Amino acid sequence: MALKREIQGVVLKKAGDKTATILVEKRVMHPRYRKFVKRFKKYLIHDESNVANIGDTISAVECRPLSKRKSFRLSAIVKKGVE
Repeated sequence: MALKREIQGVVLKKAGDKTATILVEKRVMHPRYRKFVKRFKKYLIHDESNVANIGDTISAVECRPLSKRKSFRLSAIVKKGVE
C-alpha cells in the first residue's frame, strides 16, 4: 500500500460547498545560491462538514480524486484563525 501524502496549509477561501482552498508553503534550497527560498502552491481540499474557516491552519491527507482538481480531504484543524 502506498503512503498517503499529508499537507498542511492556511485556508484562503471557501470555494463552494464542502470545498476549501488552502495555500501550502514549502522551503527548498536554491540549487545555485544554496539559500532557502519559499515555494507556494494552492490545493483544493474536501471539507465534508464545512468546519474549516478562512485563516485556519489545517492538515489534509491524500485521497482518491473527488473532482478535477480535488484530491485531498481535511484530516484535522491544527490552529484556528483570526476570523
